[in-house]
Formats: sequence, C-alpha cells, structure tokens
Amino acid sequence: MTILSTLQVLLGGLAGGLVGFSLGLVGGGGSILAVPLLVYLVGVPAPHLAIGTSAVAVAANAAMSLLNHARAGNVRWPCASVFAGAGVIGALAGARLGRMVDGQALLAAFAVMMAVVAGLMLRRREPAEDRRVRLNRGNAPALVGTGLAVGALSGFFGIGGGFLVVPGLILASGMPMLQAVGTSLVAVTAFGLATAGSYAAAGLVDWPLAAVFVGGGVLGSLGGARAAGRLARRRGLLTRVFAGLILLVAAYVLARSLGMMG
Repeated sequence: MTILSTLQVLLGGLAGGLVGFSLGLVGGGGSILAVPLLVYLVGVPAPHLAIGTSAVAVAANAAMSLLNHARAGNVRWPCASVFAGAGVIGALAGARLGRMVDGQALLAAFAVMMAVVAGLMLRRREPAEDRRVRLNRGNAPALVGTGLAVGALSGFFGIGGGFLVVPGLILASGMPMLQAVGTSLVAVTAFGLATAGSYAAAGLVDWPLAAVFVGGGVLGSLGGARAAGRLARRRGLLTRVFAGLILLVAAYVLARSLGMMG
C-alpha cells in the first residue's frame, strides 16, 4: 500500500476539490484535469497509474455531483440510462486498447479532439432551458450510437468522458445545456467505473491517493452544482464557460504532453 506524505495528502485533496467543482459545474473536465493534476501537482510517477487512480476518483466525485443535480431536477434518467448502458460496453473495449498506447500520446490526441468539440459547442445555438427532453423512438438510436462511440473514446483515453458526453447528449437528443450537464453525470460515473475496473485489474490504481482525491471532491462538487444553476439562468453562458474550459485544458495538456514526448 502507498504511504502518502502530508504534502501529497494536502495536494491530493486540493486537486480533488478542483475536479469535483468542474464536474458539478459543467459535468466534465474531471478526468482530463485529474490526470495532469496527479502527475504534475501531486507527483504520481507514471501516466497510466495516474489514469487508473483518476478513474476511481472521478467516478466517485461524479456520483456525488449527480446526486446534487438529481435533487435539482436536471437529470433525464431514461436518456441517461440508454446512453450510459451503450457507453459502458464501448468504455470496456476502449480501456483495454488504451492501456497498450503511450500515456502522453493519448493525452496529446485527446487535447486536439477537445479543441474540436469546443468549436462545435460555441457554434451551437442554445435552446430554451425549460424544455424537457424525453426518450422516444426518434432519439433512442442516436443515443445508443453516440453512447457507444463516446464510451469507447472515454475508455481509450482513460478519462470519464464528460467533455464528450455533454456534447454527445446534446447532439443526440437536443436537450438544453443544464439538463445535459446533469444527465451526463450518469454516464461519467458509469464510464469511470468501467475504466477504473479495467485499470484496477491491471494493478494501476493508487487506492490511498484515490480516497484522498474523493474526499476533496465532496466539497468541490457541491460548489460546482450550485454555480451551474446560477450560470444557467443566463442563456448560453454555461455553454460558453464549458467551451472555454475545454480550450484552456486542451492547450495546457497538449503543451505538456508534447513537451514530455519531445
């Protein structure tokens, strides 16, 4: 069992709080923030160990954020169940393949994809926030197909996939941003558990650090969910915040991963 220093415990709790806030605010950013934080701030030596540890922590923090959004009525459960069920199948397959690829190369490729997703989100027109999306024959096939694709990418890159789940739900069903954020956390939790199980079976999880990370995420997720509700009252603002966060993280991760590979 890993013995953490006092500094690692403090830094791990701080990193968990940042990840929890991101998950509560925009339903994403957790894992792609968690891996750089674990490697560059906390000092986890190997990217794949950081990926496995972050998957455990992000799944737990996403579940806590999900409870907050569910109480606020932001979760469309039927849509979430179909999307997450298909996605878990993809995540298990993607995680197996992802462990065979260099960790820095995975992050560099994902950073490029995040930038594309951010551009698509900024171009999209935000629907009215009071429209409630329901599962039907028209959107069910799109939810299954998008869930499979997003799950596979989530497992492959070793991340919870919130940056992909939110746009995927919006594209497949047309749900408003705040509903997509809340609903996405069902899939983020499921994908994180599937990815974490795959990495844990390979011995690539630091359990004490994951526990510290989860502890920090409890307070962060509460603050993030409250902030999301306030931002959503201004039409389109939450979408712009989401896209801006994607671009910032993409630039940082791409610069660091290319530097490590060079």
